[in-house]
Amino acid sequence: MKGSELLTQSVQDYLKAIYKLEGKGAVSTTELAKELEVSGASVTGMLKRLSKMGLVDYNSYKGVKLTSRGEKVSLEIIRHHRLLELFLKEELGYKLDRVHEEACRLEHVISEEFADKIYDMLGNPKFDPHGHPIPTKEGKMPTIHEVPLSEVEPGKKTVIRRLADSDQKLLGYLEEIGLMPNVKVSVLSKSPFNGPISIKHDNVEKVIGYEVAGKIYVELVN
Repeated sequence: MKGSELLTQSVQDYLKAIYKLEGKGAVSTTELAKELEVSGASVTGMLKRLSKMGLVDYNSYKGVKLTSRGEKVSLEIIRHHRLLELFLKEELGYKLDRVHEEACRLEHVISEEFADKIYDMLGNPKFDPHGHPIPTKEGKMPTIHEVPLSEVEPGKKTVIRRLADSDQKLLGYLEEIGLMPNVKVSVLSKSPFNGPISIKHDNVEKVIGYEVAGKIYVELVN
């Protein structure tokens, strides 16, 4: 059995949340409580427990960071989650705005063997349906060069690489209008003061809000 299979669902959720927030440095208990929608006291208690398990380095004044072991386990959980999302969409026909919630239920109960079989069935995928990279079995994450569509200047051509997956209604909307990973998009014009952005894809012009464009991550192409 691998590391995550021996841990409770609550422990796995904490590790995954810390990994998500850790890009900005050590994670505070306040940030973690907000992310997991729990009390600060609950967070403090769990972090002390995780520290004893050797999964995090925790200091009440400086915050929390994953240890190398904790990072390895969190990447295993994320791998399960993203493989499940892709499986649900590609094989079971789930809509994009439904896969995250369903994968959250399933990620805690599947074995590493099951995850490997999904990986093989899907043809060794590198990205989930939102465009997020799927960690390798060894815990490696590919380097991705991307910027929010809201920061791209008019006249530039891009390809969508990733969609922020925190707003399920927005994901449903983006899927409906065809703005999905691997779709090519050109920026035609941008209104001042964070106004609407005019784009073109598949020879169709569309106007989207600045905030929406900020949740679409693209790579510039020639």
